[in-house]
Amino acid sequence: MRILALVKRVPAPGARINITADEQYVDDKNLGHAISPHEECGVEAAVQLIEQHGGEATVMSMGADVSEEQLRAAVSVGMAKMVLVPTDGTPKDPQETAAALTAAIQQLEAEEGAFDLIIFGNESADQGGFQVGIRIAHALGRPMVNGIKGLDVDGASDGHILANREIDSGVEVYELPMPACVGVKEGINLPRYPTMKGRLASKKAELATVEAAGEAGGQAQVKLLSPPEVVNETVILGNGPDAAPAIVDLLEELGVM
Repeated sequence: MRILALVKRVPAPGARINITADEQYVDDKNLGHAISPHEECGVEAAVQLIEQHGGEATVMSMGADVSEEQLRAAVSVGMAKMVLVPTDGTPKDPQETAAALTAAIQQLEAEEGAFDLIIFGNESADQGGFQVGIRIAHALGRPMVNGIKGLDVDGASDGHILANREIDSGVEVYELPMPACVGVKEGINLPRYPTMKGRLASKKAELATVEAAGEAGGQAQVKLLSPPEVVNETVILGNGPDAAPAIVDLLEELGVM
């Protein structure tokens, strides 16, 4: 199998996010960065499929030069090749992003052959647009299912892959003819930690670049706003037996007693 997994560099989950003074960008000077969580699971899914069925997995990212850090992180856990689609680092809308990545994928496939499976994250952790994977799949003319929590080749017909999507009443199972695209959700697997051997291999791996661009769509960002901070206040009702009357009063106030 030939698999391509796309990843995005995002602020590390749980970090405090500050906005620049012009309200247009995230101020990431003091932020750590990571692969978007859904896409981290996409990398693990690609590595597992290659381990089970053989082949080669490539990881691709679009962004500034610093995105090389996330590409090498993916190589350290088992991806064979890494490709950067360089930009100036400013955020792109989903239409522009999808157009540029589509052009880059087409260039790679023209040189090396079609990918059997392209894996996207269900949505990015920062913008959460849910659009890029679907737009790329449509542009490439390939079947696409989002929200995937399971992938299986062994149980599918020859040249197909099974993709499982959870719903309220159970699980939907799709059989997709390859080449195909899927958007995986966090929780489809537990991403592995890189080994020392993997880290050393990632430092030596060659970074390929593919120049590609797309036209911006109709969306226009107005400004970014930080949500209001929620402050939780803790009130100590008392210590030891002296707290009992206050607790009883509180339970009566809440209607428990």
